[in-house]
Amino acid sequence: MRDPILSISGLSKVYKGGTRALDKVDLDIREGEIFALLGPNGAGKTTLIGAVCGLVRPTGGTISAFGHDLGRNWRAARSRIGLVPQELSTDMFETVYRAVSYSRGLFGHAPDKGFIEDVLRSLSLWEKKDSQIRELSGGMKRRVLIAKALAHEPDLLFLDEPTAGVDVELRKDMWQQIAALRERGTTIILTTHYIEEAEEMADRVGIIRKGQILMVDEKAAMMERLGRTEAIITLAQPLSVVPESLSPYPVELRADGTELCYRGGDGSGKGREEIANLTKALVHAGIDFRGIDIHDSSLEDIFVGLVSETEAA
Repeated sequence: MRDPILSISGLSKVYKGGTRALDKVDLDIREGEIFALLGPNGAGKTTLIGAVCGLVRPTGGTISAFGHDLGRNWRAARSRIGLVPQELSTDMFETVYRAVSYSRGLFGHAPDKGFIEDVLRSLSLWEKKDSQIRELSGGMKRRVLIAKALAHEPDLLFLDEPTAGVDVELRKDMWQQIAALRERGTTIILTTHYIEEAEEMADRVGIIRKGQILMVDEKAAMMERLGRTEAIITLAQPLSVVPESLSPYPVELRADGTELCYRGGDGSGKGREEIANLTKALVHAGIDFRGIDIHDSSLEDIFVGLVSETEAA
């Protein structure tokens, strides 16, 4: 296996007043992957990105990108890193074309009109190239931020809440743009409040809370290991206790005995197989039911569960 494109070890950040934004974070990012970093507000996502991009000075730990220690040779690696910030911070009176071209020159790249045109066309911005940024919609302004980040042809791209404040249709369009970037070989790290983005795009997922990484894993493996299946079976007649014949199943009575709730299995489909056997056991025991509602854990369910567990601990 190749060395990680980005390696973070023991990274900490403590602000004046004692606020600990990052607490000994360890994280490796693989070349060519889409990595989603999930966490509630204030978890440390933006601080982590800022530390890698040179916007935040860490209190401790090391960051290595492309084999360069960023603490010693920041410039050598920074030119290969792109950042799409969360905030729309750009010159609103500049035209789209000039703003994107300026970003390319800022990192020492020679002018390349053809490349800038390709970037703008790929983001559906070419027709707006002569418009001032202030004249654009919120979604278009966010596309300009992506274009500026891509202008110097980065190998590693950070997207901090890339679809915040845009409508669902535009969000899905931007998912396609992000997938296309990965197809061109760009490694992507994104933070998001929209967990469906991570489900849609990410190869791996990391969960951060209070500056600590709770878990990092392949998306499919995380869902298989932590996923659960829930079924609510509406009974034709209420029960006072769970019959002995149903004791092998993880079930309990709810709603004054009118509902039988199953929670079990994992993300591999085991739960649904067990529910099928449970319904057979109900029929065999002569227990009639009127309906069954089955729900498999989503990545959001897993995320909420992990964060809730750490808050309660």
